[in-house]
Amino acid sequence: MIKVKVGLRPIVSKINLPTVLKTAILPGDTIEKLFIATQVGEIFCIGNGMIGTFLDIRPRILKLGVSGGGYDERGLLGLAFHPQFYYNGLFYLHYSVAGTQGPGALPGAFESFKPNPCDPNTLNLKWINREIQYDHIDTVEEWILQSNGQPQKRRTLLHLRRPFLNHNGVNSLNFSPETGKLVLTTGDGGSGYDPFNLSPDDMEIAGKIIEIDVAKNTYIDNPPVVTRFNELPVPIQETLTVIAKGVRNIPGISYQRFYNQYIKYVGNVGQDLVESIFSFIHYKPIPVTRLVQGTLINSEPDQEGFINFGWRGWEGAFPTSIIRGCSANSTLDEKTIAYYDEAVKTSVQRLQPLISYFHNDPRPDKFGATALTGVQPYMGNRIPELSGSVVFTDLARNEESQPPARGVLAYTRVRTDGKLNDFSVIETDYNFGSQSAYYVSLGTNLDQTRLYLGVYGSMKVADFNQGTVFEIVP
Repeated sequence: MIKVKVGLRPIVSKINLPTVLKTAILPGDTIEKLFIATQVGEIFCIGNGMIGTFLDIRPRILKLGVSGGGYDERGLLGLAFHPQFYYNGLFYLHYSVAGTQGPGALPGAFESFKPNPCDPNTLNLKWINREIQYDHIDTVEEWILQSNGQPQKRRTLLHLRRPFLNHNGVNSLNFSPETGKLVLTTGDGGSGYDPFNLSPDDMEIAGKIIEIDVAKNTYIDNPPVVTRFNELPVPIQETLTVIAKGVRNIPGISYQRFYNQYIKYVGNVGQDLVESIFSFIHYKPIPVTRLVQGTLINSEPDQEGFINFGWRGWEGAFPTSIIRGCSANSTLDEKTIAYYDEAVKTSVQRLQPLISYFHNDPRPDKFGATALTGVQPYMGNRIPELSGSVVFTDLARNEESQPPARGVLAYTRVRTDGKLNDFSVIETDYNFGSQSAYYVSLGTNLDQTRLYLGVYGSMKVADFNQGTVFEIVP
C-alpha cells in the first residue's frame, strides 16, 4: 500500500465530544451543510463559514461521566437525515434518556468481567431481573424540521433497555441507499466479553444491525421499553428486519457505490487483540416477525445470507482470547481461547473480516491500536492516492510511549479476490502540540468526496469543550 500524507484543516474548535459528522441540504437551501452531533446532546450546523445550533437536546440526555470516572459511552450517539429530508424535513436521533440510570446488570462489573474457561458459570451467565438490573434506556426517535425552522419530535420508534454503560454503538443511524430504510447499529450491551452472550442470540436486540421501515406508521407513539424482539408489539416488529448479528461494538455502517450495487462496510471494535473491518455486498435480511415465529415453534430460521461477524466466539479473524501475563516471564503474555465451544460453532457461519489490525504490532510501519472509531469510503479525487479506498480512524496509538495521546488515520482497499487485505497509516502534518488528540469520529459528505475528522483532547466526555472538527485535505 502506498504511503499517503494529508493535511487537517480545522473547521470548528472548542466543542464537546463529536459523535456524528455528516452533511445534508436544509429544506429551501442550496448548499450542503456540515452537521456535528456531540455526545452531550448538541447538533451544530456549519455552512458559509457560519456555525449555528440546529438542535440542543441536552436536557433529554442522561447525565454523562458520573459512573465511569468521567468516561462514558452513552449520550447522543446517532443522527440520520431522511433521504427526502429536503422535502419532508424528517431526521432521526438515537440517544440515552435522562433519568433512566439503573444499577447495571452485574452491579460493579463494568468492563471488569472476564470469562474463566475452567468455570462454566462464567461462560453461561444470564441477564435476569432485566426490569431492575440494567444501566440505562436508549431511544430512537423521529423528528421533523417544521416550516418555521424549529425541530420537533414526532414519534418514538424504539425504547431499548441496555445492561451496561458501554457498547451502545456510535454514529449508529444511517439510511441504506439500497432499501431506503433507516439502519440502526447496536453494540452487544457492554461490560467486556459480552457476559450474557447477547450478540449471537437471534432474539436479543443487542449486537445487531437492524433496518427500520420508517415509511410504515405503527400508530404506537410510546413503545414499551424492551431488550428482546419478541417483547415488541407486532406493529413495531413488522417494521424491522435484521441484517447482521455477532456485533461487539460498532462505529456505524457505510455504503460505497460499486457499479450498480453497494459495498457495505462495518467496523467491529475489538476486545483485547484486534480491531476489525468487514465488507459485504449481498445479504438476506430476516424479518423480525419471522425470527419471533421461529422461537415460538422452536425452530431456527434459515440463516443463509444472514451476516454474522462472529462475536463473541470470534474477535475479527481470531478466536476470542483472554490475555494473561506469563508467570515465568513478565515480558510475555499467554493467550487462552475464552469461548472454545462458541468459536467452533460459529467458525463456518461467520464472515471473514476485510482487515484485522492489532493492539500490539511490532512491524515498523504499523501501530498498536486502541479502538476503531470510524470507517468511511472516500470517492473523491482531491487526494488521488485515497480515491476508492476505505479510510478508518483509531482512537489512539497503543505504544508504550509517553503522553500526549495521538489518534491514527489509516486506509485499506477491498480486494477483488475477497481475501484479507493489508492497511497503511495515513500521515498528517497537523501539530497538536502538547495537547492529547484522540480521534473520536469520522464522517463524509453526501457524495463521499470530502472526509471530516472529529478529535478530542480527553478520553472523558465530562471534560468539556475540548473538541475540534477537521476536514481531511490534500
